[in-house]
Amino acid sequence: MNSNNWQGKRVFITGCTGLLGSWLTDALIGMGADVIGLIRDFVPQSHLVRAGMMDKITVVRGDLCNYDLLERTLAEYEVEIVFHLAAQTIVTIANRAPLSTFETNIRGTYLLLEAARRNPTVSGVVIASSDKAYGDQPELPYHEAAPLQGRHPYDVSKSCADLISQSYAHSYGLPVIVTRCANLYGGGDLNWNRILPGTIRSVLLGERPIIRSDGTFKRDYVYVKDAVRGYLMAAEQIGKPELRGEAFNFGMGHPETALDVVQTIIRVSDHPELEPIILDEVENEIQDQYLNSDKAGKMLGWEPQYTLESGLAETMAWYREFLNLS
Repeated sequence: MNSNNWQGKRVFITGCTGLLGSWLTDALIGMGADVIGLIRDFVPQSHLVRAGMMDKITVVRGDLCNYDLLERTLAEYEVEIVFHLAAQTIVTIANRAPLSTFETNIRGTYLLLEAARRNPTVSGVVIASSDKAYGDQPELPYHEAAPLQGRHPYDVSKSCADLISQSYAHSYGLPVIVTRCANLYGGGDLNWNRILPGTIRSVLLGERPIIRSDGTFKRDYVYVKDAVRGYLMAAEQIGKPELRGEAFNFGMGHPETALDVVQTIIRVSDHPELEPIILDEVENEIQDQYLNSDKAGKMLGWEPQYTLESGLAETMAWYREFLNLS
């Protein structure tokens, strides 16, 4: 990455209070960028607020699906780079209430892309897709050329947003790069029903962690700081014609079962005697998902710098302080 590239750069981030958005905002502020953040709900416990970054950015309050707000923001702040991270990301919520997921993840994406297309100052848009956009594939790991075939609500929402983003690049020449991250983890994820933050909180409090599946589901994990590096490296090169409309996987390439991840957290904690509670009640989720990230290495120069163990060590330290256990 080139930190000089970001000095004074006008950057718009949707979803800046989320896990990835908070850490990306932190990194950009540290490099001198002028960050404008779209915030729908004030989340006092978010990393963005707790780290004091809310006072260092321009806050635009409103909903992603408000087209007039998006166009006004991009125009009035003369935004140059857009990072679109806002989404409804919880699979169980998508299964229970699909309309809000479709509205945010699909409609919100095409409204933002249209606003970006109509504003001449925008020189690039980085869109957060997901490994879930691939759906269930006959071959693993996922490669970027695999068809996007989500079947369940959350997966479908990411498949659609991903394809719409590519269409804006190919039909209108909008400089768009799509990112497909493995399961993100790191300090600041307050969605406790996700396996990593939920398990870490339980274990730090000396409680038995809960696994919603049967424990055999395999997932790829990537530490949030590695993902931030990937997003910044993509954005810095977004003007290259050969990258327009391209998608990039960001993952470790080493899948772990849910049970293995939970046992790793237990092993490095102060309560190695804990035994997980396995509910085996998951529905509408894919059995195994993991990524091949060779393309990101070859075209962007990205590769993960954290192992699962080193990433978990930093993550647990963050939650220990968050829970006032340090």
